[in-house]
Amino acid sequence: MLRYLGKRALIYVVMIFLTTSAGYFLAVSSLKPALLEQEKIPRPTPEQVANSFRLLGLDPNLNPWERYVQWLGGILTRWDWGRSPNGAYVNAEFADRVMISTRLFLASIILTLIIGVALGVYSAARQYKFQDRAITSYSYLVHILPAPIAYFLVQLGAIGVNDAVGERIFFVTGISTPGIEPGWPAFVDLVAHYAVPTFAMTVFGWAGYQIAQRQYLLDNVNADFVRTARAKGLTRNHAITRHALRVSFIPVAQSIAFTIPAIFTGGFFAEAIFAWPGVGLWSIDAIGKQDVNVATAMLAYGSVIFAIGAILADFATTLVDPRVRAQ
Repeated sequence: MLRYLGKRALIYVVMIFLTTSAGYFLAVSSLKPALLEQEKIPRPTPEQVANSFRLLGLDPNLNPWERYVQWLGGILTRWDWGRSPNGAYVNAEFADRVMISTRLFLASIILTLIIGVALGVYSAARQYKFQDRAITSYSYLVHILPAPIAYFLVQLGAIGVNDAVGERIFFVTGISTPGIEPGWPAFVDLVAHYAVPTFAMTVFGWAGYQIAQRQYLLDNVNADFVRTARAKGLTRNHAITRHALRVSFIPVAQSIAFTIPAIFTGGFFAEAIFAWPGVGLWSIDAIGKQDVNVATAMLAYGSVIFAIGAILADFATTLVDPRVRAQ
């Protein structure tokens, strides 16, 4: 299994390099931060802009290949992803923001997967009963509800709870309270800020897993190997959980490769509504400012997240599918 995962990881490393390199050439050819600098008041001369960008390693007079070699050399020798047109270092900005996004999304990703699969199994075992219809109807409703509206409704609900209690229990925006004392008060404050966005992303995120797991499980409930297990004395629920679930979880596990990067890279809705300054808003802002290095760094980050999700999906597949281990 480790050999198989190692080969897959090597493929993903090559994929990340090629994707990032292609993204850099696209960014450096289409994003022109020097043009934005020339629109400032008082308007600088082209020579002043070129000299300023040259000091930042963003010389607009170099061709794309020369800039790529300079940029790649900085990464390979110093792990330096360059600087933004405003002079900020990409490494420092990214490190701060990626921790914020990770804090925001990690718990919701884990809860989404566990709850979605569990409810999918629960509803499939009770096909067409009230519990199945209620859970599945909710999942389909969530699918057609835009994320910004869903998060805003949760935000209003948290505000309503605060008003009903008469004091602030949940924070609906921000990541912490300025000036909070370290220790237990800081922990309580963190939970109060963390609860609402995590709840919102979880209750509106597990629907896809629930629908997929339910459908795949129902496709295998009446398979020959399940009927054989029941003929040997297993109850219907035991046959489902011990045999059908193992097979039906394979396509769900493979979908992890796409779900994890989608949550991370598409989380700018949650970051915008709950005012968490993570990588999602940072990447959108970078494109508006024509920031080549940040745009490329975010593309590389998205590729790495996809690779991590794919490796986790491969690992989960090897656990439930003996054919992969045999190969």
